[in-house]
Order: sequence, then C-alpha cells, then structure tokens
Amino acid sequence: MNPPSRLRRLAGVGSRFLVVGALSTLIEVGVFNLLVYVWGWDVVGAKIVASLVALVNAYIGNREWTFRHRDRRGRTAEVALFLATNAVCTAIGAALVWAGVEVVAGLLGRTPGAVAVNVVNLLSIVIVVMLRFVLYHWIVFRVSPKPEAPAA
Repeated sequence: MNPPSRLRRLAGVGSRFLVVGALSTLIEVGVFNLLVYVWGWDVVGAKIVASLVALVNAYIGNREWTFRHRDRRGRTAEVALFLATNAVCTAIGAALVWAGVEVVAGLLGRTPGAVAVNVVNLLSIVIVVMLRFVLYHWIVFRVSPKPEAPAA
C-alpha cells in the first residue's frame, strides 16, 4: 500500500474514531455534570463513573463502525483488551482532572466553579482521546496478520 493510500485510510479511521469519541464525550460530560452538580459527587468519582458509562457507547461504535474492517479475534480477548486499555485511560483521565482542579484551585485561591472544572475535564478528555486512538489502533482492534507466503 502506497503512503497516500495509507494516509487516506488512517484519516478515514481517525475521522470515524472522532465521531464515536464526540458522542462518547457528550455522554461523559453529561453524566459527569449530573453527578457533580445535581447529585453532589466528588469530581474524581464522577469522572470515573462518567467514563465507564461512556465506554459502552465507545466499544460498540468503535467495534462496529470505526474498526469494523479489523481482526475479529475472540470477542472475549478483544473486550478484555478494550477494558484494560480503558481502565488505564480512565485512571489517567481521573488523575488529570484531580491535578487540574488542584492547580486551578491553587491559582484562584478558592474552589473552582463549574466552568473551570469543565475546562479541566475537557482538556483531560482531549489528552486521553489521543492515547486511546493509539492504543485502539495498535492493540485493541489490530489488523489481522497477513498469511505467510508459501515457500517456493
């Protein structure tokens, strides 16, 4: 496959990944705000739960649309890799939200408001989305191995 063709294919996969991610982000932000500002949850706990709720959409969208052309090895192995990848990414996202809120609180000298907390949350999502794409592309929904050419 020549480089321009490869780049076009990667751009197509990346575009589909971003659409699924945008929908998952809307779900995550909605659940996060509901938990924090309606039910009074801590931001770290809310971040973890909101991420887990959005994962359901992310798995279905990425498996059935973004990476539908990829290897369909055992569903159990794929789901295990997906969950492990997202456990790591969720932990990183929660750590980023915690650190970001602490930094903003230190800069403001008070507890940050909803706008600042949501900006921190969205920045954490951007960082984690890039990491997820790399991990999904190379580990979770990888390309089927090419069959070996018969020996001449």
